[in-house]
Amino acid sequence: MNFEAHKPIVMLNKEDAAELDLMPLERVLLRYGKKECIAIVNISKTTVKEGEILLSINVQNELCIKKPSIITALPASPPKSLDFIKKRLNGTELTKSEILSIIQDTVDNKLSDIELTAFVISLEHFPMSIDEATYLSQAMIKTSRRLKLGKGAIYDKHSIGGVPGDKTSILVVPIVASFGLTIPKTSSRAITSPAGTADRFECIAPVELEIHEIEKVVKKTKGCLVWGGAVDLAPADDMFIKIEYPFSIDPFLLPSVMSKKKAAGAKYLVIDIPTGDETKVKSIKEFNKLSRGFIELGKRLGIEVRTLSTYADQPLGHAVGPALEAREALSTLMWKRPSIDLVEKACAVAGVLLEFAGHKNGKKLAMHSLESGKAYRKMKEIIKAQGGNPDIKPSDIKVGKHVVKVKSKSSGIVEWFDTKAVAEIARELGAPKDKGAGIYFHKKLRENVKKGDTIFELYAEKRHKMKRALSALKKKDIMNVDTKFDMVLETYPEETRDRYYFILER
Repeated sequence: MNFEAHKPIVMLNKEDAAELDLMPLERVLLRYGKKECIAIVNISKTTVKEGEILLSINVQNELCIKKPSIITALPASPPKSLDFIKKRLNGTELTKSEILSIIQDTVDNKLSDIELTAFVISLEHFPMSIDEATYLSQAMIKTSRRLKLGKGAIYDKHSIGGVPGDKTSILVVPIVASFGLTIPKTSSRAITSPAGTADRFECIAPVELEIHEIEKVVKKTKGCLVWGGAVDLAPADDMFIKIEYPFSIDPFLLPSVMSKKKAAGAKYLVIDIPTGDETKVKSIKEFNKLSRGFIELGKRLGIEVRTLSTYADQPLGHAVGPALEAREALSTLMWKRPSIDLVEKACAVAGVLLEFAGHKNGKKLAMHSLESGKAYRKMKEIIKAQGGNPDIKPSDIKVGKHVVKVKSKSSGIVEWFDTKAVAEIARELGAPKDKGAGIYFHKKLRENVKKGDTIFELYAEKRHKMKRALSALKKKDIMNVDTKFDMVLETYPEETRDRYYFILER
């Protein structure tokens, strides 16, 4: 078969499968000369003739087969780790060796997607203990590649996400590196958001570097902003993320974050936990609970962790979408029309990292690095080392050619944002695949608006995506301008209102 599958797969004729007593998604042991490979079986009545077997490219490569050949096919026993997955489905806590077995077989592609899904769902329904989180982190670290950056302390930051326009890392990395601290930021691409850090920074410089190239950049500049998926810092976690995404669940959050940070060599870590109605963490109580998990897991892995609960009820800065956010981050580093809330958050995060290193008044020092141009000069070094143009200007970053200005129908103040709707509309516009797509907000919370003022602009690279976003906007509001602002939102009960029993999300 002339295609690369994400698992080793083969296709057998129905009669051959019956003779081998094989059902779809069971395993077959293949032998060719001295080479062996275990693959997952697909069955067909017509695609493959009796006596033949079709191999995906990765199976061909593993067996070193370059032309039609005679091979041996035998039924293969399921991996032992499948017994441990079944055990976990019953809610039974797994041991260190059992978890390592599952993770090793995941990385070796010995488990089918259905089997991996069963493991993920078991952790969603029966949340892992801190011991299991530790074992999962250790197993994912053991099966990953590691950055080798010498003996000095490594500093890092991570956000669990949920805020459109969060380009904080593009400021934090050069601020921290400008003080001589090592901060190798490996970041993700967007899954459900309009942009991940890798998507944003790719508008400024290349982010898909080999591991030896990353090490070279960091040793030269003290920092980097690269896509983590290119270097296999936690390959098992990347597989689990693909399964979590359709279900909108995240049972691997703690080991997912911490294993990647440990693989990058982090000694000191700040975790940004956006907190608000539209985010994963909706209250300070939930923030405290999650923070305890991160801090305890950090102790077990040798990472000192601090967490920050950050405001999340509106987009961060004014821009949402890869190119627009890259422009805003670069403008802020150049101290040209800096976004105040972006600066506030970036300096708070960078300040904690600086205080880890023994500096006092970390936030104030971080602010000075931005205002003085020290952080911008460091960013130019990083851009050049990663293969980009260090003299790039915000205007050099292309945005979508289709632009629609949305004006306010009334005077008043901005009362609220629906951040989930903001993300959805930005994705309708084409973000993150279309780098130039997104939204630019001219007004933020509590700001005054006059009737006819432009409150936001929509950008799209393709006309049909702009039409799709405008259609979606008719069904949902992403922000609201009200003529007054009442401190009392509602009175309950009212005589005209039916009485309900309900549970508050917070």
